[in-house]
Amino acid sequence: MTIVFQICAVIAIVFAGVFLFRGGGARHQALRRVFMFLFILAAASSVFFPQAWTWVANLFGIGRGADLLLYLLVLIFIGFVANTYRRFRQLETSLTTVARELALLKNQYSDNETSSTS
Repeated sequence: MTIVFQICAVIAIVFAGVFLFRGGGARHQALRRVFMFLFILAAASSVFFPQAWTWVANLFGIGRGADLLLYLLVLIFIGFVANTYRRFRQLETSLTTVARELALLKNQYSDNETSSTS
């Protein structure tokens, strides 16, 4: 494996790490859709033109196209894990906020109940 692919792989891993700590929003969703579209194109091309993947792999100094696809799959999986982790943390934070607000509302309601019955 040549240094070119190794550098590209490290850049992709760093990108996934930055993506993990970055906020969400419409831009984030648009990027996810673009990457999903590119992934679908790559998957379709691997079915119809497998020799093209071997040619690209040889450009990076990788022996077979299947090996290149495996490396790319690992990088995509790291991005998926980073994205899932970030979304899970956001959901966890939202759930904690809702639970706290509910507890405060219940406490306020029970205080109103006891003061009106006395």
